[in-house]
Amino acid sequence: MLKVGELAERAGLTVRTLHHYDSIGLLRPSARSDAGYRLYDRDDVARLQQIQALRRFGMALADIGAYLDSPDASPLAVIERQLASLDRQIGEATRMREQLLRVRAQLARGEAPELSTWLTTLEQMTMYDKYFSQAELQQLRLVQAKDAKMDWQALVSQVRTLMEQGVTPDSAEARQVARRWLEILDRDTGGNQDFASKLDQMLTNEPKARQETGISIELRAYMIAAIGELRLEVYGKYLPPEVIAQMRRHHASRGGEWPALFGRIREQMAADPSARAPASKELARQKAELFFDMVGTDPATVPLFRKAIASEPLLRMGVGMTDQMVAWLQAADAAP
Repeated sequence: MLKVGELAERAGLTVRTLHHYDSIGLLRPSARSDAGYRLYDRDDVARLQQIQALRRFGMALADIGAYLDSPDASPLAVIERQLASLDRQIGEATRMREQLLRVRAQLARGEAPELSTWLTTLEQMTMYDKYFSQAELQQLRLVQAKDAKMDWQALVSQVRTLMEQGVTPDSAEARQVARRWLEILDRDTGGNQDFASKLDQMLTNEPKARQETGISIELRAYMIAAIGELRLEVYGKYLPPEVIAQMRRHHASRGGEWPALFGRIREQMAADPSARAPASKELARQKAELFFDMVGTDPATVPLFRKAIASEPLLRMGVGMTDQMVAWLQAADAAP
Protein backbone atom coordinates (compact mmCIF):
# COMPACT_ATOMS: atom_id res chain seq x y z
CA MET A 1 0.00 0.00 0.00
CA LEU A 2 1.10 3.56 -0.68
CA LYS A 3 1.24 6.43 1.77
CA VAL A 4 -0.36 9.69 0.68
CA GLY A 5 2.98 11.33 -0.08
CA GLU A 6 4.12 8.38 -2.18
CA LEU A 7 0.88 8.33 -4.18
CA ALA A 8 0.99 12.08 -4.69
CA GLU A 9 4.54 11.87 -6.06
CA ARG A 10 3.76 8.96 -8.39
CA ALA A 11 0.55 10.58 -9.64
CA GLY A 12 2.02 14.05 -10.13
CA LEU A 13 -0.38 15.58 -7.62
CA THR A 14 -0.02 17.42 -4.34
CA VAL A 15 -0.74 15.89 -0.97
CA ARG A 16 -3.25 18.71 -0.44
CA THR A 17 -5.17 17.56 -3.53
CA LEU A 18 -5.44 14.00 -2.20
CA HIS A 19 -6.50 15.34 1.20
CA HIS A 20 -9.21 17.37 -0.57
CA TYR A 21 -10.41 14.32 -2.48
CA ASP A 22 -10.66 12.49 0.83
CA SER A 23 -12.53 15.33 2.54
CA ILE A 24 -15.23 15.46 -0.15
CA GLY A 25 -15.58 11.69 -0.32
CA LEU A 26 -14.21 11.41 -3.83
CA LEU A 27 -11.23 9.21 -2.96
CA ARG A 28 -11.07 7.80 0.56
CA PRO A 29 -8.01 5.69 1.46
CA SER A 30 -8.81 2.05 2.12
CA ALA A 31 -6.77 1.97 5.33
CA ARG A 32 -4.70 3.96 7.77
CA SER A 33 -1.46 3.05 9.45
CA ASP A 34 -1.08 2.71 13.20
CA ALA A 35 0.23 6.25 13.16
CA GLY A 36 -2.89 7.48 11.33
CA TYR A 37 -1.33 7.92 7.88
CA ARG A 38 -3.57 7.40 4.87
CA LEU A 39 -2.84 4.20 2.95
CA TYR A 40 -3.98 3.54 -0.62
CA ASP A 41 -4.32 0.12 -2.26
CA ARG A 42 -4.66 -1.00 -5.90
CA ASP A 43 -8.39 -0.20 -6.09
CA ASP A 44 -7.78 3.29 -4.71
CA VAL A 45 -5.11 3.96 -7.33
CA ALA A 46 -7.41 2.65 -10.07
CA ARG A 47 -10.13 5.04 -8.89
CA LEU A 48 -7.64 7.92 -8.84
CA GLN A 49 -6.70 7.12 -12.44
CA GLN A 50 -10.37 7.38 -13.44
CA ILE A 51 -10.81 10.63 -11.48
CA GLN A 52 -7.85 12.27 -13.21
CA ALA A 53 -8.97 11.02 -16.63
CA LEU A 54 -12.47 12.40 -16.17
CA ARG A 55 -11.06 15.72 -14.95
CA ARG A 56 -9.07 16.00 -18.18
CA PHE A 57 -12.35 15.57 -20.05
CA GLY A 58 -13.74 18.63 -18.24
CA MET A 59 -16.05 16.87 -15.77
CA ALA A 60 -16.63 18.66 -12.45
CA LEU A 61 -15.52 16.90 -9.26
CA ALA A 62 -19.11 16.61 -8.03
CA ASP A 63 -20.13 14.96 -11.30
CA ILE A 64 -17.12 12.64 -11.18
CA GLY A 65 -18.10 11.40 -7.74
CA ALA A 66 -21.71 10.82 -8.76
CA TYR A 67 -20.63 8.95 -11.88
CA LEU A 68 -18.02 6.73 -10.24
CA ASP A 69 -20.40 5.84 -7.42
CA SER A 70 -23.23 4.94 -9.80
CA PRO A 71 -23.90 1.31 -10.80
CA ASP A 72 -23.25 2.26 -14.43
CA ALA A 73 -19.65 3.35 -13.78
CA SER A 74 -17.21 1.54 -16.07
CA PRO A 75 -13.39 1.70 -15.88
CA LEU A 76 -13.37 0.29 -19.42
CA ALA A 77 -15.42 3.24 -20.75
CA VAL A 78 -12.99 5.71 -19.16
CA ILE A 79 -10.00 3.93 -20.71
CA GLU A 80 -11.74 3.91 -24.10
CA ARG A 81 -12.25 7.68 -23.86
CA GLN A 82 -8.60 8.16 -22.99
CA LEU A 83 -7.51 6.05 -25.95
CA ALA A 84 -9.74 8.05 -28.32
CA SER A 85 -8.28 11.30 -26.98
CA LEU A 86 -4.73 9.94 -27.31
CA ASP A 87 -5.40 8.86 -30.90
CA ARG A 88 -6.43 12.42 -31.72
CA GLN A 89 -3.26 13.77 -30.11
CA ILE A 90 -1.14 11.33 -32.12
CA GLY A 91 -2.85 12.49 -35.29
CA GLU A 92 -2.16 16.11 -34.40
CA ALA A 93 1.50 15.36 -33.68
CA THR A 94 1.82 13.48 -36.99
CA ARG A 95 0.41 16.43 -38.93
CA MET A 96 2.73 18.79 -37.06
CA ARG A 97 5.73 16.62 -37.96
CA GLU A 98 4.73 16.60 -41.63
CA GLN A 99 4.46 20.39 -41.60
CA LEU A 100 7.90 20.75 -40.01
CA LEU A 101 9.40 18.36 -42.58
CA ARG A 102 8.02 20.56 -45.36
CA VAL A 103 9.55 23.66 -43.75
CA ARG A 104 12.90 21.87 -43.39
CA ALA A 105 12.80 20.89 -47.07
CA GLN A 106 12.11 24.50 -48.06
CA LEU A 107 15.02 25.72 -45.96
CA ALA A 108 17.29 23.06 -47.45
CA ARG A 109 16.42 24.31 -50.93
CA GLY A 110 17.21 27.86 -49.88
CA GLU A 111 13.56 28.98 -50.16
CA ALA A 112 13.73 31.40 -47.24
CA PRO A 113 12.35 34.77 -48.50
CA GLU A 114 8.88 34.28 -46.97
CA LEU A 115 9.92 32.14 -44.05
CA SER A 116 8.60 34.50 -41.37
CA THR A 117 5.17 34.57 -42.98
CA TRP A 118 5.14 30.79 -43.30
CA LEU A 119 6.20 30.28 -39.68
CA THR A 120 3.49 32.65 -38.45
CA THR A 121 0.91 30.73 -40.45
CA LEU A 122 2.32 27.44 -39.22
CA GLU A 123 2.10 28.57 -35.60
CA GLN A 124 -1.52 29.58 -36.02
CA MET A 125 -2.48 26.39 -37.87
CA THR A 126 -0.83 24.32 -35.16
CA MET A 127 -3.17 25.91 -32.63
CA TYR A 128 -6.19 25.22 -34.84
CA ASP A 129 -4.93 21.68 -35.49
CA LYS A 130 -5.61 20.83 -31.87
CA TYR A 131 -9.32 21.26 -32.52
CA PHE A 132 -9.87 20.88 -36.28
CA SER A 133 -8.87 18.32 -38.87
CA GLN A 134 -7.21 19.49 -42.08
CA ALA A 135 -10.45 18.84 -43.97
CA GLU A 136 -12.37 20.96 -41.47
CA LEU A 137 -9.85 23.79 -41.72
CA GLN A 138 -10.41 23.92 -45.46
CA GLN A 139 -14.10 24.58 -44.76
CA LEU A 140 -13.53 27.14 -42.00
CA ARG A 141 -13.92 30.58 -43.54
CA LEU A 142 -12.45 32.15 -40.43
CA VAL A 143 -9.10 30.63 -41.41
CA GLN A 144 -9.35 30.77 -45.19
CA ALA A 145 -10.90 34.20 -45.90
CA LYS A 146 -8.66 37.26 -45.54
CA ASP A 147 -11.52 39.61 -44.70
CA ALA A 148 -12.82 37.42 -41.85
CA LYS A 149 -10.12 38.57 -39.41
CA MET A 150 -10.81 42.21 -40.22
CA ASP A 151 -14.52 41.75 -39.54
CA TRP A 152 -13.79 40.10 -36.20
CA GLN A 153 -11.24 42.73 -35.21
CA ALA A 154 -13.79 45.48 -35.86
CA LEU A 155 -16.48 43.62 -33.91
CA VAL A 156 -14.21 42.88 -30.95
CA SER A 157 -13.20 46.55 -30.88
CA GLN A 158 -16.87 47.53 -30.81
CA VAL A 159 -17.56 45.17 -27.90
CA ARG A 160 -14.54 46.46 -26.00
CA THR A 161 -15.84 50.03 -26.39
CA LEU A 162 -19.23 49.03 -24.98
CA MET A 163 -17.53 47.43 -22.00
CA GLU A 164 -15.33 50.47 -21.36
CA GLN A 165 -18.40 52.72 -21.51
CA GLY A 166 -20.18 50.59 -18.94
CA VAL A 167 -22.95 49.51 -21.31
CA THR A 168 -24.69 46.49 -19.75
CA PRO A 169 -25.19 43.22 -21.68
CA ASP A 170 -28.98 43.56 -21.49
CA SER A 171 -28.98 46.93 -23.28
CA ALA A 172 -30.31 47.43 -26.81
CA GLU A 173 -26.79 48.32 -28.02
CA ALA A 174 -25.29 45.10 -26.61
CA ARG A 175 -28.10 42.97 -28.04
CA GLN A 176 -27.54 44.54 -31.47
CA VAL A 177 -23.82 43.69 -31.33
CA ALA A 178 -24.73 40.20 -30.12
CA ARG A 179 -26.90 39.69 -33.19
CA ARG A 180 -24.03 40.79 -35.43
CA TRP A 181 -21.67 38.47 -33.52
CA LEU A 182 -23.91 35.47 -34.16
CA GLU A 183 -24.39 36.39 -37.82
CA ILE A 184 -20.64 36.61 -38.47
CA LEU A 185 -20.01 33.42 -36.49
CA ASP A 186 -22.66 31.62 -38.52
CA ARG A 187 -21.14 32.95 -41.75
CA ASP A 188 -17.55 32.05 -40.90
CA THR A 189 -18.40 28.53 -39.68
CA GLY A 190 -20.81 27.84 -42.55
CA GLY A 191 -23.57 27.29 -40.01
CA ASN A 192 -21.68 24.28 -38.59
CA GLN A 193 -22.52 24.20 -34.87
CA ASP A 194 -19.71 21.74 -34.19
CA PHE A 195 -17.20 24.25 -35.62
CA ALA A 196 -18.66 26.99 -33.40
CA SER A 197 -18.26 24.80 -30.32
CA LYS A 198 -14.67 23.95 -31.20
CA LEU A 199 -13.82 27.62 -31.69
CA ASP A 200 -15.27 28.44 -28.28
CA GLN A 201 -13.34 25.57 -26.74
CA MET A 202 -10.15 26.87 -28.35
CA LEU A 203 -10.76 30.35 -26.90
CA THR A 204 -11.38 28.83 -23.48
CA ASN A 205 -8.28 26.63 -23.45
CA GLU A 206 -5.69 28.57 -25.46
CA PRO A 207 -4.24 31.86 -24.12
CA LYS A 208 -2.63 32.39 -27.53
CA ALA A 209 -6.05 32.27 -29.21
CA ARG A 210 -7.34 34.94 -26.83
CA GLN A 211 -4.26 37.07 -27.47
CA GLU A 212 -4.55 36.83 -31.26
CA THR A 213 -8.31 37.47 -31.42
CA GLY A 214 -8.55 40.01 -28.61
CA ILE A 215 -11.41 37.97 -27.13
CA SER A 216 -10.39 37.99 -23.49
CA ILE A 217 -12.10 35.94 -20.81
CA GLU A 218 -13.95 39.08 -19.70
CA LEU A 219 -15.02 39.99 -23.24
CA ARG A 220 -16.21 36.43 -23.89
CA ALA A 221 -18.26 36.50 -20.67
CA TYR A 222 -19.79 39.85 -21.69
CA MET A 223 -20.79 38.48 -25.09
CA ILE A 224 -22.22 35.29 -23.60
CA ALA A 225 -24.42 37.47 -21.40
CA ALA A 226 -25.44 39.73 -24.30
CA ILE A 227 -26.22 36.77 -26.57
CA GLY A 228 -28.22 35.23 -23.73
CA GLU A 229 -30.31 38.39 -23.41
CA LEU A 230 -30.84 38.51 -27.18
CA ARG A 231 -32.02 34.91 -27.24
CA LEU A 232 -34.31 35.43 -24.26
CA GLU A 233 -35.88 38.33 -26.13
CA VAL A 234 -36.62 36.00 -29.05
CA TYR A 235 -37.79 33.13 -26.82
CA GLY A 236 -40.19 35.59 -25.21
CA LYS A 237 -42.32 35.44 -28.36
CA TYR A 238 -43.02 31.75 -27.70
CA LEU A 239 -42.57 31.04 -23.99
CA PRO A 240 -44.50 32.42 -20.98
CA PRO A 241 -42.84 35.00 -18.72
CA GLU A 242 -42.28 32.54 -15.87
CA VAL A 243 -40.25 30.25 -18.15
CA ILE A 244 -38.21 33.20 -19.44
CA ALA A 245 -37.49 34.18 -15.83
CA GLN A 246 -36.32 30.64 -15.09
CA MET A 247 -34.12 30.61 -18.20
CA ARG A 248 -32.54 33.89 -17.08
CA ARG A 249 -31.78 32.42 -13.66
CA HIS A 250 -30.37 29.29 -15.29
CA HIS A 251 -28.06 31.26 -17.61
CA ALA A 252 -26.77 33.27 -14.65
CA SER A 253 -26.10 30.25 -12.44
CA ARG A 254 -25.41 27.30 -14.76
CA GLY A 255 -25.19 28.62 -18.31
CA GLY A 256 -21.43 28.15 -18.30
CA GLU A 257 -21.87 24.37 -17.97
CA TRP A 258 -23.19 23.92 -21.50
CA PRO A 259 -19.94 24.37 -23.51
CA ALA A 260 -18.04 21.88 -21.33
CA LEU A 261 -20.91 19.41 -21.60
CA PHE A 262 -20.96 19.70 -25.38
CA GLY A 263 -17.21 19.04 -25.41
CA ARG A 264 -17.62 15.88 -23.31
CA ILE A 265 -20.44 14.71 -25.56
CA ARG A 266 -18.29 15.14 -28.68
CA GLU A 267 -15.46 13.14 -27.11
CA GLN A 268 -17.80 10.37 -26.00
CA MET A 269 -19.46 10.24 -29.43
CA ALA A 270 -16.04 9.51 -30.92
CA ALA A 271 -15.29 6.86 -28.28
CA ASP A 272 -18.75 5.26 -28.34
CA PRO A 273 -20.60 5.92 -31.63
CA SER A 274 -23.30 3.38 -30.70
CA ALA A 275 -24.12 5.33 -27.52
CA ARG A 276 -24.36 2.14 -25.46
CA ALA A 277 -21.62 2.70 -22.89
CA PRO A 278 -22.58 3.71 -19.33
CA ALA A 279 -20.64 6.96 -19.76
CA SER A 280 -22.85 7.80 -22.74
CA LYS A 281 -26.02 7.25 -20.72
CA GLU A 282 -24.56 9.43 -17.97
CA LEU A 283 -23.98 12.28 -20.42
CA ALA A 284 -27.54 11.96 -21.69
CA ARG A 285 -28.73 12.19 -18.09
CA GLN A 286 -26.58 15.27 -17.45
CA LYS A 287 -27.91 16.98 -20.58
CA ALA A 288 -31.53 16.25 -19.61
CA GLU A 289 -30.95 17.52 -16.07
CA LEU A 290 -29.37 20.73 -17.32
CA PHE A 291 -32.14 21.25 -19.89
CA PHE A 292 -34.91 20.86 -17.31
CA ASP A 293 -33.06 23.21 -14.98
CA MET A 294 -33.25 25.74 -17.80
CA VAL A 295 -36.91 25.39 -18.91
CA GLY A 296 -38.61 23.54 -16.05
CA THR A 297 -40.46 20.23 -16.07
CA ASP A 298 -43.85 21.35 -17.39
CA PRO A 299 -44.54 19.06 -20.41
CA ALA A 300 -46.27 21.93 -22.21
CA THR A 301 -43.03 23.94 -22.32
CA VAL A 302 -40.98 21.51 -24.41
CA PRO A 303 -43.07 21.78 -27.64
CA LEU A 304 -43.08 25.57 -27.30
CA PHE A 305 -39.31 25.54 -26.90
CA ARG A 306 -38.91 23.32 -29.97
CA LYS A 307 -41.23 25.55 -31.98
CA ALA A 308 -39.10 28.58 -31.11
CA ILE A 309 -35.92 26.75 -32.20
CA ALA A 310 -37.51 25.64 -35.47
CA SER A 311 -38.97 29.07 -36.26
CA GLU A 312 -36.07 31.36 -35.35
CA PRO A 313 -32.75 30.91 -37.19
CA LEU A 314 -31.01 33.13 -34.64
CA LEU A 315 -31.69 30.57 -31.89
CA ARG A 316 -29.83 27.92 -33.88
CA MET A 317 -26.69 30.03 -34.39
CA GLY A 318 -23.64 29.09 -32.36
CA VAL A 319 -25.47 26.92 -29.82
CA GLY A 320 -23.11 23.94 -30.09
CA MET A 321 -25.87 21.32 -30.17
CA THR A 322 -25.90 19.55 -33.53
CA ASP A 323 -28.51 17.22 -35.01
CA GLN A 324 -25.98 14.41 -34.69
CA MET A 325 -25.64 15.14 -30.97
CA VAL A 326 -29.41 15.10 -30.49
CA ALA A 327 -29.73 11.73 -32.24
CA TRP A 328 -26.80 10.30 -30.27
CA LEU A 329 -28.20 11.49 -26.94
CA GLN A 330 -31.60 9.99 -27.77
CA ALA A 331 -29.91 6.68 -28.58
CA ALA A 332 -27.93 6.83 -25.32
CA ASP A 333 -31.08 7.55 -23.34
CA ALA A 334 -32.90 4.61 -24.94
CA ALA A 335 -29.99 2.14 -24.61
CA PRO A 336 -30.56 -0.72 -22.14
